[in-house]
Amino acid sequence: MTTKNFDDGLYCAERVLLEIAQQHNIQSPLIPRIATGLCSGMARTGGPCGALTGGILALGLIHGRDNRESTVERTYSAVQDLTEQFKSRHKSVHCQELLGCDLGTAEGQRTYVDNQLGQRCEVFTTSTIQLVEKILKTA
Repeated sequence: MTTKNFDDGLYCAERVLLEIAQQHNIQSPLIPRIATGLCSGMARTGGPCGALTGGILALGLIHGRDNRESTVERTYSAVQDLTEQFKSRHKSVHCQELLGCDLGTAEGQRTYVDNQLGQRCEVFTTSTIQLVEKILKTA
C-alpha cells in the first residue's frame, strides 16, 4: 500500500477504491470518480465514513455481481465483515462521530483543519485498505 494517493489530495473513499483497484490491476476512468460523493461522510452530511464506503465499493468491484442471476451473498458477507471490523477497531462507522465535528458546517470544517483531523482520516483510510485486503484474501 502506498500513501501517494492521499498525499496527492484524494480523499478517503477515493483513495480506498483506487488502492484496491490498483492492487487488482483494475483500471477505469470511473475510478476514483465514482467514490467522490462518498468522501467526508457522504458529502459532508455526517453519514458513514468515506473510507468505509470506499471499502464497500472496492469489495463490490472485486466480488460484485454482473447480472441478476448471480448471488449477492459473497459481497454482502464481505461488506458485513468489513463494517463489523471497522466498527470494532474505530468504535463508530459515522464520519461525524469519528472526527468529533460536523463537516457540513463552517465551524466543523475549521475544527477539522485546526485540529489536523486529516491525520485521523488517513488512519481510517489506511486501516480500511488493510481490512479490505485481509477480507479479499480470505473470501
